[in-house]
Amino acid sequence: VRGSLGPQLPLSSLLPSSSPTPPPPPPPSPTSPPLPPPSSHWPTCPPTGSSGFQCLPLVVEGQQVGLVVPAVARELRSFPDVFVEVAEGLEVRGGHCPEERTEAVAGVLAQLRAQGRLARLSKWRDEVYEVRPSFGAPALFNVERAAAPLLGVLQFGVHLNAFVYHQDDGAGSRQMLMWLARRSLHKATYPGLLDNLAAGGISAGLGVKETLVKESWEEARVPPELVAQAQPVGCVSYTYEEMDGEEFGAVVRECLFTFDLEMPEDFTPRVGDGEAQEFYLWPLDKVREAVNSGKFKPNCALVVVDFLLRHGLLHPDQEPLYPELTAVMHQTL
Repeated sequence: VRGSLGPQLPLSSLLPSSSPTPPPPPPPSPTSPPLPPPSSHWPTCPPTGSSGFQCLPLVVEGQQVGLVVPAVARELRSFPDVFVEVAEGLEVRGGHCPEERTEAVAGVLAQLRAQGRLARLSKWRDEVYEVRPSFGAPALFNVERAAAPLLGVLQFGVHLNAFVYHQDDGAGSRQMLMWLARRSLHKATYPGLLDNLAAGGISAGLGVKETLVKESWEEARVPPELVAQAQPVGCVSYTYEEMDGEEFGAVVRECLFTFDLEMPEDFTPRVGDGEAQEFYLWPLDKVREAVNSGKFKPNCALVVVDFLLRHGLLHPDQEPLYPELTAVMHQTL
């Protein structure tokens, strides 16, 4: 099951700035001139800027695990047995162990969902994420995936860059091509946009590579023995805010573990669980153009740009925003 990068703020909102700025243009081909300013496919910043200075830290046992916008904090405070405002922020109580906290928080969310008080809960997935202060720390409770941004907790996912080297017999050289997926038109988020070959959020109880194997088979029928050869190459991390009407409604903080996998030339992915409707094997010039023209789901575009940067396929002499592009890939969460 794929994560999503919300449409409310442009990728430029991830760059350090004291006020909203226009989004950076997508990267050009190494042989092309710099691109003109971005076109209308980029969303615009809300005029109110960021709610970050108003957010309440979400705290468990003295450890910050999330960031709650004021509108959500107002709703959570109406359940004082579970969410209590303290000096450090908004504290999760309702139990003395992860299991008890999980049950208490789930009860609150179920009531808010039934009463229609938080619109995001209409996206309920019946999938839970672990809530922790950092990736390597023990989980302090679990939460429904749809509610994770409401609490501003860390979310982790995996994305697979699948590529093929094609031998060009005429030129005597090898050309790199990338496998891409097109998201189903029935997807609730970003239907019909381009995606990485396989991707998904890391559910409670699953590991990083375990999730990669699972998602690769479910979405593209890539055999586990082939996915086992995928190499971990780093992370892409970002934070953005979702709007709920005129108010900030959630804080999304995501870290995507990226993997590179050279595929056999004779392998063709197949549609599995319906998350993707078809697959393409494209040369990288065509992939870059698709990024430039806004045809990718935004966080997948980040993963693709990271791939191009790591493989030396973008050059600072041709890309005036090269430093910003490299910085935006790895935001502190």
